[in-house]
Amino acid sequence: MSTTTSGTATTAELARLLFTSCLQESEAPSPAQVRAAIDERLCACGGDGAACAAAVAQEAGDHPDGYAARMRWALRTVATCLEAERVQMERSLT
Repeated sequence: MSTTTSGTATTAELARLLFTSCLQESEAPSPAQVRAAIDERLCACGGDGAACAAAVAQEAGDHPDGYAARMRWALRTVATCLEAERVQMERSLT
């Protein structure tokens, strides 16, 4: 999963950004909402991967009981959104 990229970011990197966003699984966010949340977090981290990793570590420390479930959701959501974008792009080319 971490080898899938969007631009230059891997699925795992995008999931870390989504993990630290305000979006919740219960909201069933659209791909556009996911993209916006990732973009917002990327700007908040100043594009610095270390700052993003620190935010994930902080959240994991603050909420260890929910860390694994939220990260699984973030990874699954990013992968699903990337696939939806890929399919949409392929359709627009045909």
